[in-house]
Amino acid sequence: MKILVVEDEQLLANALRLFLESRGFTVDTVYDGKSAVEYAGLGIYDLVILDIMLPGLDGYQVTRQLRAARNGVPILMLTARSDVADRIEGLDAGADYYLPKPFDTRELLACVNALLRRQGEQVEEIAFGNTVLDLAACTLQCGEHMVRLSAREFEVMRLLMQTQGRNLPKETLLARVWGYDSNAVENHVEVYVGFLRKKLRSIGSDIQIKAVRRLGYHLEVAEHAETAAD
Repeated sequence: MKILVVEDEQLLANALRLFLESRGFTVDTVYDGKSAVEYAGLGIYDLVILDIMLPGLDGYQVTRQLRAARNGVPILMLTARSDVADRIEGLDAGADYYLPKPFDTRELLACVNALLRRQGEQVEEIAFGNTVLDLAACTLQCGEHMVRLSAREFEVMRLLMQTQGRNLPKETLLARVWGYDSNAVENHVEVYVGFLRKKLRSIGSDIQIKAVRRLGYHLEVAEHAETAAD
C-alpha cells in the first residue's frame, strides 16, 4: 500500500514516514499544497495524510481540488485545529476522517487501516486496452500471450497504466522509479520505455506508449494491434 504524507513540518513528515514504513507501507512526503495536488493527482496512492496548514494551498483547498477532479483517494486530515467548525469544514471539503494533533500513533495507524479497508479488496491487476498488468506476478498479458517484466520495467508500466492516458513527465518517472537521490538521467527512462514497447509488441498488445515533447509519456490504444509473435 502506498501513502502520501503532506506536512509542512519536515521533522514531523519524516517521523510519520519512518513510522508508516516500519509498518510495511510505502510512503512519499511533500511539504506544500501545490505538490500535494500534483502527487495525489497521479493516481498512484492508496491514502493521503494531509495537514491543513500548508504553504500555498491549504488542506481544504487541496481536498476540494482533488474531489473536483473526481479523485476518490481516501484523505486523512491532520491538524492542530480541533474546533467542531474546523472538523466540519474538512469533512465538507471531502476528507474521509479528521484527526487532531497531537495524536497517538496507535490511533493514527487504526485510522489508516480503517480507511484502507474501506477500499475493499486489494487490486491485483490493472487493465488498459486489451492488456493486463499483473501486479503480483509482474507480467503483462494479452490474451494467451504473456511476458515478464524486470523490476524497473514493471514500475514504469504500472505508473503509465495508473495514469490512464494522462501525460506522465520524465522527471516524475525518474523520481518514482529510480528515486530522488539517484544519478539516473532522462535517457534511462527512454531506454526502459523502448524495452516496454518491444515487449508490448511481442504479445500483440494494442497499447502504444506515446511521447509528447516536454510533457512526457502517455498510453494510447491503437486501432489495429499487431499480432503476437508465435
